[in-house]
Amino acid sequence: METINVKAFGTTAPDVDLAAMSIERRVITPKDVEIEILYCGVCHSDLHTARNDWGGTKYPSVPGHEIVGKVTKVGNEVTKYKARDLVAVGCMVDSCKTCSSCQQGFEQYCLNGMVGTYNGKDKHSGGHTFGGYSEKVVVDESFVLSVPANLDLAAAAPLLCAGITTWSPLRHWNVKEGSRVAVVGLGGLGHMAIKLAKGLGASVSLFSRTPGKTDDAKALGADEVIISTDEAQMKAAKGKFDLIIDTVPYVHDVNPYVATLNINGTLVLVGYLGPLEPMLHTVPMIMGRKSVAGSVIGGIAETQEMLDFCGKHNIVSDIEIINMQNINDAYERMLKSDVKYRFVIDMQSLKG
Repeated sequence: METINVKAFGTTAPDVDLAAMSIERRVITPKDVEIEILYCGVCHSDLHTARNDWGGTKYPSVPGHEIVGKVTKVGNEVTKYKARDLVAVGCMVDSCKTCSSCQQGFEQYCLNGMVGTYNGKDKHSGGHTFGGYSEKVVVDESFVLSVPANLDLAAAAPLLCAGITTWSPLRHWNVKEGSRVAVVGLGGLGHMAIKLAKGLGASVSLFSRTPGKTDDAKALGADEVIISTDEAQMKAAKGKFDLIIDTVPYVHDVNPYVATLNINGTLVLVGYLGPLEPMLHTVPMIMGRKSVAGSVIGGIAETQEMLDFCGKHNIVSDIEIINMQNINDAYERMLKSDVKYRFVIDMQSLKG
């Protein structure tokens, strides 16, 4: 396989800071699109992968799966894109395309394993994939997305993970005008859940442990903030919500939130990976046909739908732009929730 050398930023071990390195990208095949990366969002998954928090990280590791850029070359069989088009790449760059999940447009649930934008099994090289903390990326056209021209490109980058991760459950559970939606956690995912649910016409509430986020939540579009540590407020919210999107990325008790679901309501986990602690109480679920579910990103068609919706309603993420060289500091700040609400890397800084 013919390759080209590309500047990137990555790490060689879980306890080593990210630093400049060179990686190899394949030369475009007939179905490929080569993209100059302009901006790349910073996701919690980037940090967890770089530090091997979930196990299974392949090194060297180059994270980044919220990619916005400009097409520089296309293969001779590409029909969807041409040079200079503004495009995006999200959390996956390939799948089997033939299983029942892929055939339904749910490539993220590919029964044979979707290929992650980074740390996935590269079908072309036989090695592993490298993400968006790099100059350019080469992707099968089927996994490239169009970016609406009116959107701020930097602020659009987090839509490719934070946006689609919250959009997919909103669409699956049919949120519409008059729906009652609550969001747990006001971070990169949570702030997008509020914006998108509001854009769909829902009444939106934020669950927060402290009153300090009330003004921010309302500025993002929330109709109310419920303090989850206040027993009276939680009791008043009992049976209120059709859908709760739980974006909290660490162990927490979901039982108090289940009690606030209406009959047939669903609490969907999009932030935390791992065993639920303490144990889930089933009585409120049985007595109200309530559900606790999970969801991860979205399929390609669904992601394009989300981008088009954001273009129509001018919805983007609230971001702080950083240089590539500041990524290690950004990781430490992200662990302290010291960002409103997503870091985005200006990839021009990689060339400096």
